[in-house]
Amino acid sequence: MNITALLNKLYFTPRLKEIDCYADRAGELQQQVLNRLVQTAKHTEWGRKYDYKSILNYEHFKERLPIQTYEEIKPYVMRLRNGEQNLLWPSQIRWFAKSSGTTNDKSKFLPVSKESLHDTHFQGGKDAVAIYLGQNPESSFFSGKGLILGGSHSPNLNFKHSLVGDLSAILIQNVNPMVNCIRVPSKKIALMSDFESKMEAIANKTLHTNVTNLSGVPSWMLVLIKHILHKTGKQSLEEVWPNLEVFFHGGVAFTPYREQYKEVIRSTNMHYVETYNASEGYFGTQNDQNDPSMLLMVDYGIFYEFIPLEDIGTESPRIYPLEEVELNKNYAMVISTSAGLWRYMIGDTVKFTNNHPYKFIITGRTKHFINAFGEELIVDNAEKGLAKACTSTGAQVIDYSAAPVFMDANAKCRHQWLIEFAQMPDNLESFSRILDDTLKAINSDYEAKRQNNLALQPLEVIVARKGLFHDWLAQKGKLGGQHKVPRLSNTRKYIEEMLELND
Repeated sequence: MNITALLNKLYFTPRLKEIDCYADRAGELQQQVLNRLVQTAKHTEWGRKYDYKSILNYEHFKERLPIQTYEEIKPYVMRLRNGEQNLLWPSQIRWFAKSSGTTNDKSKFLPVSKESLHDTHFQGGKDAVAIYLGQNPESSFFSGKGLILGGSHSPNLNFKHSLVGDLSAILIQNVNPMVNCIRVPSKKIALMSDFESKMEAIANKTLHTNVTNLSGVPSWMLVLIKHILHKTGKQSLEEVWPNLEVFFHGGVAFTPYREQYKEVIRSTNMHYVETYNASEGYFGTQNDQNDPSMLLMVDYGIFYEFIPLEDIGTESPRIYPLEEVELNKNYAMVISTSAGLWRYMIGDTVKFTNNHPYKFIITGRTKHFINAFGEELIVDNAEKGLAKACTSTGAQVIDYSAAPVFMDANAKCRHQWLIEFAQMPDNLESFSRILDDTLKAINSDYEAKRQNNLALQPLEVIVARKGLFHDWLAQKGKLGGQHKVPRLSNTRKYIEEMLELND
């Protein structure tokens, strides 16, 4: 018996039997999670405020606690970052996952507890492997090493042993030392902050390693793969790592990259597994290569609720537990977690494709955005960037829309802005540069992706003819009323229609 088959039998197959229970016991498992979370946090400041001791069921929980956004929890987060404890969750909070900003902040800082590390994030990683091995019994997964491409972290307000940074960096920092025996690169290289230097160091250290699996964000991983191929002169990655068999990916949609991965990994035996591991929690894993939906992980330290998309922003939105959701309907996801996020609306929207077990796809965000490369650009960022560029160049904007240009054969990508001006800027190149620089200043994820032009090139501004957006809305039968031009879109559907009219 090879090492993979042995480890699968001992450590992973028993877990698959528990996951099989999701089909019939999802509601029961979720109720157990809610009870455990409430009982654990009843003596925290938050638990006392909402009298968790007297919460006996979901209806009590739903009636008593308000829905939260980052703006509501930010005061608690800042107190935690400054060393206070037992506010939202009883165990010590020393790690903060840095995520893209909100309307008022360049970055969000999400608390990460030791419980959420183990019962959510690490459990999600182990389950992804368990599900993969269950589907691929001939796998040689553990005959080599896994290349995990992560971010970096830094001290939190100079507090000892307290960190802020990308979730991936926090996971690498806290992973069981035994895992370091089966992963590359070393922790020192994995946590390097300069991406270009990190790529070179990873390439140098892994070229002669038997890599069997990859984990990371598709856009960043593609940059690394192309760098390795350029460095080695090889045409396909399996020429470098002949036993490579699976890529666990997440963070951004894989669809725009699928064809490019086929060009750099030509083996027909390569597998791609989508995972949904956000700063707030690990939510899902693809469990069928022929189905893009992900299995909702219902027995972690996360209790789920869902708001119909059409109710977002209303005074009294409908809110449903998992067992009450309908298939093929868009919902905003609300979570309560073992990191002390209570009824927290994370901003993602999902649609369920199956309820036996519950499987879903990510459908977008609750607001217009661009997140093709992990930059999470929101409309508020765009408005502030345009305002700065207009003030600096004397321009006046009538209307605009922006969308990504996905990577070409040279791994080049950018944002494309279509702008109709009432007053042209005195210099269009300066306008574009100021817009780009302002976006970097107010959005840390955009700034990271733009670093050294490695993942994201400078944005492109195309001048729209007079009346373009009016004509586009007229063509759609959407003049007047509440109809608006889509400011940011994560696909090129709208902007391609507009560009055709612009010609």
